[in-house]
Amino acid sequence: MIVGTCTVVLHIPDSGSLKAKRFVLRRLKDRVRNKFNVSVAEVDDFDLWQRATIAVAVVSRDGHFADKVIANVLRMIESERGFDVIDIETDLR
Repeated sequence: MIVGTCTVVLHIPDSGSLKAKRFVLRRLKDRVRNKFNVSVAEVDDFDLWQRATIAVAVVSRDGHFADKVIANVLRMIESERGFDVIDIETDLR
């Protein structure tokens, strides 16, 4: 069994409140979950208005498949509007 994970740090420049931040993150997490059938969660920077850290996880029997799913998720996140990607970390185990 292979677990692919990815942590993405986002800057949300137009967010003026935690409510605005949650709106952007909820939309992003729902789109990623629905399109790729992966787990997505906010994992850090909970109290910051313009910064968020999300994690994505996929479990597979094939490491190549898990890597491909994570790469496609990252490509989609980077193409979204409303935030900038600051940092990305990936891991396959």
